[in-house]
Amino acid sequence: MRYMMTYDLMETARNTNQWLGASALAMASYPVFSMFPNPGLNWMAAWGQVTERTFSRMVVKPDWGIRTFTCADGRDHLVNIETVVERPFGDLVYFNVTGRKKNPRKVLLVAPMSGHYATLLRSTVKSLLVDCEVYITDWHNARDIPVSEGKFDVEDYTLYLVDFMRELGPETHVIAVCQPAPLTLAATAYLAEKDPDAQPSTLTLIGGPIDPDATPTDVTDFGRRVTMGQLEETMIQRVGFKYPGVGRMVYPGLLQLASFMSMNGERHASAFKEQIARAAQGEASDHDAHNRFYDEYLAVMDMTAEFYLSTVERIFKEREIAKNEFVVDGHKVDIGKITDVAVKTVEGAKDDISAPGQCIAALDLCTGLPDEMKASHLEPGAGHYGIFAGKSWRDNIRPLVLEFIDANSRKSDKRPSKKKRIAAVS
Repeated sequence: MRYMMTYDLMETARNTNQWLGASALAMASYPVFSMFPNPGLNWMAAWGQVTERTFSRMVVKPDWGIRTFTCADGRDHLVNIETVVERPFGDLVYFNVTGRKKNPRKVLLVAPMSGHYATLLRSTVKSLLVDCEVYITDWHNARDIPVSEGKFDVEDYTLYLVDFMRELGPETHVIAVCQPAPLTLAATAYLAEKDPDAQPSTLTLIGGPIDPDATPTDVTDFGRRVTMGQLEETMIQRVGFKYPGVGRMVYPGLLQLASFMSMNGERHASAFKEQIARAAQGEASDHDAHNRFYDEYLAVMDMTAEFYLSTVERIFKEREIAKNEFVVDGHKVDIGKITDVAVKTVEGAKDDISAPGQCIAALDLCTGLPDEMKASHLEPGAGHYGIFAGKSWRDNIRPLVLEFIDANSRKSDKRPSKKKRIAAVS
C-alpha cells in the first residue's frame, strides 16, 4: 500500500482540474449573463472548455477513427477492427477493409509501449492501408489488468511478438516503431533459431534504440545518471482501488505525461494559451489542429513496473541487445542467426530521442545476413515523430519502405531463394 496514496493523489488532482474546468465553463455560460456582456466571462468559459477537455482526455483511450476507406474501385468500404489474438497485456489487431480484394502485402506494425496507446500510429496505419493488409500490436493499460494475470517485462513482451509473428506467418513484413525496435529484432532472432519457418519476410526498424550509447541523447543520459533504486523509488506506484488492476505496481501514465510535458514546457504552455484565446474568440473546434494533436498526446497509459525497469536496466544500462547478450525465457538470443529476413533501418537526422546511429547499429549485429539484404535510410530534417507519422514519412520514407518490402518479399521473383542465400552466407 506504500505507493497507492500517491497514485490516488495524482488521479485526484487530475479529477479536480477536470471538475474546475467544467464548473468554470458552466458558470460562465449561464444565459442570464448575456444580458450584461463581459469579455471576462468569455475568457472564463474558454479556459473552462480547454481545461476540462485537457484533463478528461488523460484517462480515455482514443478511438482509432478509421471507419471507411476509399478503394481503387472508387467506393467507400467499411473498416472493421478485429482482434486476431487476444492476450492479457496486448492484442493483435487487424484492420479489415471489407469488400476489398486482399492485398499481397501483409504488414505487422509493432507499436511502442512507452506511455501512449497504439492509436499514436493512427496516421501510419491509414497511410499503409492504401497498399497493405495492416495488423498492429494494441497494448493494454496496465491499470486495467488484474494482478492475477501476473508480470509483464521485456522478455514477456518479446514472446508476445514471437507469438504474433507465428500467427501471421512467414509472408509478413514487420515494421517496429521506436521503443520496440530492439525487442522486435530480438524476437526475429529468437524465431530464426527456434522456428525458422515462422520468420517474417522483412523487418523495418524505425527510430529505435538498438544501441543507446551509439549517439547519446538526454534520454540515454538520464538512464545513465539515475540508479535502478532511484527509479523504483521515484517512478513506481501502486494502482489505486478505482481500477481493475488495483495493487499492481506501475509506472503511471500521468507521471510519464508530466515528464513528456516538461521536456518542452514553454511550447506546450504557449499552445494552450493560444487555444484558450481561440476558444474565447469562437475560433476553436472539436477537430482543430490543437485538439487533434493533444487528444492523442494527453491520452496516456500506465506500464507495468517490471517492464519499465527491465527496459531501462537491460536495454539502456546493460545494453544487452547492443552487445548481443539478450536472454529470453532462459535462451540466449543470437542476432547473428538472422539469415533469411531482410532488415532496414530508418532514422531522422533531427531525432532527439533515438538519435542517428542508435538504430542503424542493428545492421552490424546481423552478422549472418548478406549485405544485399540490409538497407538503411537517414531522413534529412526529420525529427522523431516525423519519421513514422509526419510529412517525411508520407512523402519519402513510406515509399522507400514499400519498395524494400516488394524487393524482399518471399514471393518476389527478385529475391534469391533461401538455399542460395544460405550458401552465400556460409
